[in-house]
Amino acid sequence: MREEITADHPEVPVFTDRIDESILEVFKQKPTIRTPLVFQSELMERARVQRRRIVLPEADDDRVLQAASIILTNDVSDIVFIGDEKTIRERANNRGYNIDDALIVDPADPAYLSRYVPELARLRAKKGMTEEQAAEKLKDLSYFATMMVHMGDADGMVSGANHTTAETIIPSFQIIKTKPDTSIVSSVFLMLMADRVLVYGDCAVNTNPTPAQLADITVSSAETAIQFGVDPRIALLSYSSGASGTGADVEAVVEATRLAREKNPDLLIEGPIQYDAAVDPNVARKKMPDSPVAGRANVFIFPSLNAGNIGYKAVQRSSGVVAVGPILQGLNKPVNDLSRGALVDDIVNTIAITAVQAQN
Repeated sequence: MREEITADHPEVPVFTDRIDESILEVFKQKPTIRTPLVFQSELMERARVQRRRIVLPEADDDRVLQAASIILTNDVSDIVFIGDEKTIRERANNRGYNIDDALIVDPADPAYLSRYVPELARLRAKKGMTEEQAAEKLKDLSYFATMMVHMGDADGMVSGANHTTAETIIPSFQIIKTKPDTSIVSSVFLMLMADRVLVYGDCAVNTNPTPAQLADITVSSAETAIQFGVDPRIALLSYSSGASGTGADVEAVVEATRLAREKNPDLLIEGPIQYDAAVDPNVARKKMPDSPVAGRANVFIFPSLNAGNIGYKAVQRSSGVVAVGPILQGLNKPVNDLSRGALVDDIVNTIAITAVQAQN
């Protein structure tokens, strides 16, 4: 029988004395590789730590019902549907989806409307909204669900499987509104690479952000990255690295970088920087050898929606990367938008992400 070797074995000091200390440190380190499956497993576990209630206003979509069934079966979060309880439960049962533990709220229930109508009218008073108009607006389930979040009857909302981005997020702008320290609602995608997670922003909301808005997007994206286990090293992207280029577009990124550093001096931020210099250590050594971010970036801020949307889709479609999002950031409470082409797994991930956002 072989002798078990423990830390106090007499031969251990002899062994360690003959091995380079840097090699030993490598073996002491925990693995840092995060595959898509590892990330998704971590996400579900994180959501379970503080169980949150997520409202889904699209119970008429089978993908949403199936995703809710998966979430409930795996104890990831609590689920709220809006609509006729009998219709929703029959539809789920007929398709084999277990939503027994879901709460189903009737949008005509006076117990909710008696609170929601006057509050919505108050929130929109400067726009001239009356209580009668508020009652009419709440027939739109996106508005009703958003009010549930605002009033604390749900912790977050996921919608968009059957609605446009505008239909999903405009109510949140009007009702939930932005955090005090940010001027803008923006978005990121979590790009689940083969061995790590990258963060891309803003690829879904803001068309041509100003330098000040780009700085807010940068800080919000860093906060989101931290929330999902990514230690942010942030690259503000441009066609120029450092002082290699000139022009209005480059100057905008220079100013955004300055403002972002001013807002949060503790963040590692580099900009302007080209994508290759941001991710490739060999290119970084040539173009920006003194940068702590170049060659090691994991949060990428695109200068416009045009660049960001093209960029994330090019990476997603060309390399088969899993793109999770868009994840909205900057709101007082979490609301997230689905693609109308979302798969069931996409919806499951988005519900879990919203639950994690609601923990903070």
